[in-house]
Amino acid sequence: MIKRAILALVLTAPLGAFAAPASAQDAHSTPVPPKQSWSFAGPLGKYQPAQLQRGFKIYKEVCSSCHSLSQVSFRSLADAGGPGYSPAQAAAVAAEYKIKDISDAGEPIERAGRPADRFPAPFANEKAAAAANGGVAPPDLSVMAKARTYERGFPWFLVDIFTQFQEQGPDYISALLKGYEDAPKDFQLPSGGNYNKYFAGHSIAMPKPLSDGQVTYDDGSPATLDQYSKDITAFLMWTAEPHLMARKRLGLQVMFFLLVLSGLLYFTKKKIWTQVKLHPEQLQARPPTEYKH
Repeated sequence: MIKRAILALVLTAPLGAFAAPASAQDAHSTPVPPKQSWSFAGPLGKYQPAQLQRGFKIYKEVCSSCHSLSQVSFRSLADAGGPGYSPAQAAAVAAEYKIKDISDAGEPIERAGRPADRFPAPFANEKAAAAANGGVAPPDLSVMAKARTYERGFPWFLVDIFTQFQEQGPDYISALLKGYEDAPKDFQLPSGGNYNKYFAGHSIAMPKPLSDGQVTYDDGSPATLDQYSKDITAFLMWTAEPHLMARKRLGLQVMFFLLVLSGLLYFTKKKIWTQVKLHPEQLQARPPTEYKH
């Protein structure tokens, strides 16, 4: 009896030791971002130029003061499958920016942007960016929609294989922009931090960037946080994968080609082998071969 009591104590002690931390963590666990409906989702998905233009307006008026798009060139705004700007409009957008360059004499100069230039960073370097933002440099947003993800858990990861779900990044960004709340009373928020229920650890250095009525749309779309979060997220998805529509179109063409090829191979096989006539003696079962070791 004593041995059984000792064994029970040894087995249950670790469970009791971990019970308190687990319950404390559950009180501030990170919720799974809600699944959104995106026009670019699925094998037939595509970007909406009007939404990308609204998202670019948000980036230009709000996000560009802290975040860079170092992998995106101005001329991409006029590419097929993008925001739908004309080359002249893309050149006009580029001309609004000042680009640091070197003159023919080798002197540093500032000139108006050209379509081939990339979006300039708002700070001279990473240290300057960190110094202006409480010691944390704002990340580049060029591929943010593809770099962020989360675990959907069982059985959703099995469903995602068949539905081709790849929008974890957009769902996360959209939820993050709407996840700012007052910190719970039992949560110790670090100095300079902002509580966000979808951010890992819930303390994020970036203050709430968007609020209702902050940006006025030219097309009359609702000036709400929910609309802002969807539009800027769609724009960041485009910057991360500007050739998404071309990739999906090529994938469908390849699948159609493989289906036609499979059908041709099947009927070719039937055409060839139906002409082969077997003699009766060839149809007789042959005795099994005896193997000698």
